[in-house]
Amino acid sequence: MSNRTFTMIKPDAVKAGNIGNILQMINAAGFKIIAMKYTQMNNTLAGKFYEVHKERPFYDELCDFMSSGPIVAAILEKDNAVADFRKLIGATNPANAEEGTIRKKYAASMGENAVHGSDSDENAVIEGNFFFSMMERP
Repeated sequence: MSNRTFTMIKPDAVKAGNIGNILQMINAAGFKIIAMKYTQMNNTLAGKFYEVHKERPFYDELCDFMSSGPIVAAILEKDNAVADFRKLIGATNPANAEEGTIRKKYAASMGENAVHGSDSDENAVIEGNFFFSMMERP
């Protein structure tokens, strides 16, 4: 079990002006931000990030959406980081997300679901390394 996870505040939440609100929820839940950047992926980078989904029917739509505007990428630290963050963000479909979760509050739909959270310790490392060099984090 790792004490770090990776997140992205997605283009829909950035466009809606919810960066501060989401970061406040992350901090209030006891996560420490280790590295953070405001950036935008092009379609090629989005495709590489989501390569694991390449054979799925939603892949092209996902890449188009994730490259449609700026995102905030961050590495977070807390004991049991991956599991605790997955609980904080809520179900992928905001209609099924628990009250008080990020997606229940800020996601518009299953496709525009406000934030990404790593689903395993291994993916947290891979995803964090995708966005951040070792010089950009402690």
